[in-house]
Amino acid sequence: MPAVLLLAVSMILLMLAYRIYGQFLNRIFSVDSARPTPAHTQYDGVDYVPAKSFVLLGHHFASIAGAGPIVGPVLAAVFGWGPVWLWILFGVIFMGGVHDFSAMIASVRHEGKSVGELIDKYLGKTGKLLFLIFTWFMLILVIAVFADAVAKIFVSTPASASSSILFILIAVFFGFAVYRLRMHFYWASVAGVILLFGCVVLGTVIPVVLPYQMWILLLFAYVFVAAVTPVWILLQPRDYLNSFLLYMVMIGGLAGIFFANPKIELPFYTTFRTELGSLFPILFVTVACGAISGFHSLVASGTTAKQLNAESDAKVIGYGGMLIEAVLALIALITAVVLTKADYGHFFEQGGGGAIGVFSSGIGGFMNKIGIPLKMGTTFAALAISAFALTTLDTAARLGRFAFQEIFETLPVPKVMHQNRFLGTFVTLAAAGALAFSQSGNILWPLFGSANQMLAAMALLAITAWLDHLKIRNYFVRIPMFFMLIVTMMALGQLVIKNLLSGNYLLFGVGICMFTVGLILTGQSFRKKD
Repeated sequence: MPAVLLLAVSMILLMLAYRIYGQFLNRIFSVDSARPTPAHTQYDGVDYVPAKSFVLLGHHFASIAGAGPIVGPVLAAVFGWGPVWLWILFGVIFMGGVHDFSAMIASVRHEGKSVGELIDKYLGKTGKLLFLIFTWFMLILVIAVFADAVAKIFVSTPASASSSILFILIAVFFGFAVYRLRMHFYWASVAGVILLFGCVVLGTVIPVVLPYQMWILLLFAYVFVAAVTPVWILLQPRDYLNSFLLYMVMIGGLAGIFFANPKIELPFYTTFRTELGSLFPILFVTVACGAISGFHSLVASGTTAKQLNAESDAKVIGYGGMLIEAVLALIALITAVVLTKADYGHFFEQGGGGAIGVFSSGIGGFMNKIGIPLKMGTTFAALAISAFALTTLDTAARLGRFAFQEIFETLPVPKVMHQNRFLGTFVTLAAAGALAFSQSGNILWPLFGSANQMLAAMALLAITAWLDHLKIRNYFVRIPMFFMLIVTMMALGQLVIKNLLSGNYLLFGVGICMFTVGLILTGQSFRKKD
């Protein structure tokens, strides 16, 4: 089967979904562009800052994308391309896009507060505290593992390190030029993008070579600064400019696929049970980003909702951003399924590069078909992935600070615990740093998929409770919520048993904790709250 046909059918369905289902969501949530958003009503120049829709789409997309929609589909291709393709399409249209859009709108309607605020209001304070603690520990894990991943990329590809440093400097200049010097946004963008791609070239000329431990220290120092500075200085402009890297990788990949028209080599379906586990439920927690991801609700309600200029922007940023991520996931899937089974397996042998290697090599090969040298295309894809991972890292740090502060807002403690952003950031990063330096992040990696999808189920549960309170029909979030709860509980159950039998009591304990949180919050959702 030609890969072009698979991609063309997918993109047509996604465009129809944006037009039809996206408009349905606008109507059901009574989206009103005249209703003021928290970015205006609670403007503080630090977290609550209105952004142009295109800039915010860049920030949001770069934050939610990261390496997730690349790694998940490539790993899950071991089940065959059919199950992965179907899950990405149906998942993103009816679950992931709904999840991101509704989390964003719910936060906007609740003063830019996180999903935890909805749980507090509609499911009770105990539920909120449990949710926030779960979220904070998950973000610590995200920060530790992504810091570990970025440091390893920088060590293996020093050019990506120098390019990333230059990206950060350009982003700061871009922020000052647009927000303080009042430079025309169009010309600032043109200059920023030109300099951005200049950094990619310059990075290959002056690679920065440092040991792993030094990169970890520098990354945490950078993340601390990124988490406490106003969003217009670094977070907004960096994510906006980095999104162009992501767009170029996608455009290059799409163009290369259409010109090369590779044939799908892997079968539609291989087997129900693989080394990852059984197709159900493991497929649905392996492919998270690209279909549905709980981390997105933290971004949508944690940073994006605080910067949304108008409610009408939520469709393109929330629902549209998720559909774009699905396209990236489909490109990643194609880089895997055009390989023979033997070639696919070689990438997962010692030194083969794993999922990132599959994607980088595939994109390089596709871009070579449109005249770009193979090495340059492969290197560009690798550099872009490191930039995406770094974007997710600094966004997770800011979200971790938000979660930490919200936890202590519910407790009788000194105000400094929930009002001082420096303290919240330091404690969050100290915990993540301890995990990163212990290099135990890889041990906890198998919990990522389940934790992420549990978070998605909890977000949908909170939104369902909110819509129940408003007497608004909510089957479009209730059904995905129950599906994700079932899938996650089954996956966690398998993981708990596996780790208990293997004697890995740390993973066993963490799995039990997440399973318990899910049960408690689900039980509370059936209690009628006044």
